[in-house]
Amino acid sequence: MGTRDRFSTVFPGVASKTIEDVLFAGIDVRVERVNDVSGGLVLEAVSTGRPGRCPDCRKRAERVHSTHQRSLDERPLGPRRVTIRLRVRRFFCDRPSCSRRTFVEQVGGLTERYRRSSIGMTGWLWSIAVELGGRPAARLCRKLRMAAGRTRLLKLLTSPPVPDRAPRVLGVDEFAFRKGCTYGTVLVDVEASRVVDVLPDRTSETFAAWLKDHPGAEIICRDRASAYTKAVKEAASDALEVADRWHLLQNLSAAVEKTCHQHRDCLRKHAEQETATNVPESTPMLLPPAELPGTQIVERTHHRYEDIHRLVEKGWTISAIARRLNLDRKTVRRFRDTDLDQLLASARDRRPNGVLEPFKAYLNARFTETQGQASGTRLFLEIRERGYRGSRQVVRKHLAALRAGTAAPVRADIPSPRKITSWIMRPRDTLTDSQEERLLGVRLACPDITRACDLARAFAELVRHQRGFLLMQWIRQAEQDAPKPMQSFAGSLRQDLDAVTAGLTLPCSSSAVEGHVNRVKTLKRAMYGRASFELLRTRILTQP
Repeated sequence: MGTRDRFSTVFPGVASKTIEDVLFAGIDVRVERVNDVSGGLVLEAVSTGRPGRCPDCRKRAERVHSTHQRSLDERPLGPRRVTIRLRVRRFFCDRPSCSRRTFVEQVGGLTERYRRSSIGMTGWLWSIAVELGGRPAARLCRKLRMAAGRTRLLKLLTSPPVPDRAPRVLGVDEFAFRKGCTYGTVLVDVEASRVVDVLPDRTSETFAAWLKDHPGAEIICRDRASAYTKAVKEAASDALEVADRWHLLQNLSAAVEKTCHQHRDCLRKHAEQETATNVPESTPMLLPPAELPGTQIVERTHHRYEDIHRLVEKGWTISAIARRLNLDRKTVRRFRDTDLDQLLASARDRRPNGVLEPFKAYLNARFTETQGQASGTRLFLEIRERGYRGSRQVVRKHLAALRAGTAAPVRADIPSPRKITSWIMRPRDTLTDSQEERLLGVRLACPDITRACDLARAFAELVRHQRGFLLMQWIRQAEQDAPKPMQSFAGSLRQDLDAVTAGLTLPCSSSAVEGHVNRVKTLKRAMYGRASFELLRTRILTQP
């Protein structure tokens, strides 16, 4: 049976074409035999092209030395694996000055030196390795009937060369190899949205050395990290630094939230006064006085505060305390610099409000009216008519706590600092009527929060409309009569004035950098922490 007949038998739908037209279009090979072996196809082929050129001197060969057979993996055809047994020629190099005596021909579009797969197959494997890495790529290859292990796939990945000069607009940001422990730096061409290089740490020395070796950056977009500022001033003093606008709003949001935390007592006092004013005299709440019962988070806050301050008094550093207590350094710093009362207030505020919380005031009033004789089932039916969706057992537990005198007093309904901050930082036209009303109540309760709100909204307008020429005026206003967190934020802007002004003036930002940082996180997590820095860097730099 001939090759055409054999191919027609295996693939009857392509009988009008030769196998060379289907599998090797434009490639100088001739298929001599097709064998169907245990679910796979073995193609025996011969090279038919012109004599090749010497890889050293580039002289075209004239004499054949010998022939031998290569085995190549080809892309699968449906469920069948394809193997090519290709007979190629070895030629003499007849140029006396060339050190090479013989060489093997390479078939254009099909073979490469030292490769066990065709060029098309190698391209497929490379794409799979770029997207999935080692083990996941190997599992996919097995399903696609392609023979490739993780080691072979990873060897296909090579780092592209880093340009000698830095891009005109360079973005820099950090990413975590292990959060809280080790970090790296990613450098991005902001205009092309392409990763330029990856550094093994986030120190100013490493970044400064890179800038010296790769000059040419005119604009450097960064966050508020001081290490990168130091490197830019040292190695690229002529470059214009641009502080990222998103990070500016994030720092402002943190200052506003800290202000709201510091003035929780103002909000609670105002809410309690309004509640007392609105309660009718006929329904007084004559509950026995009871202290707020201790919860697990309150007790943990007490113990953690004592442990951290005991170690601070002994002269321990923040890093040493964090390692000793298995905490984050930011947590240790917050417990060191914050009063215990404020920490406890924050811990109590974090207690979850159950489905019964909105109905506790009504239950307490009804309990007082009936002098403790109210039926739990009756009260359950009453609050269910008013919208309660919880269980009867929760109501009974609350009534039992009222009878025992251990029930926590009904707290004034005040919004959390984070919720207040979200209302302040969002554009006004996106707030609902109820949110506007509650924010107005917060502003009436505390003048400091009102001032922080006005300053935050004014700065947000500067950022959104890029009015950098008004920055100094805003800083002077904030430093005069703003709450302390807002004053600290204004002071940080003054220290980084040129970069912040550029960020509020120029259209450049670190948005492209943040996108690539998210991609780095995806790659890092997909590799489960087993990859070396070089392999991770290769995958980051390799664009599919």
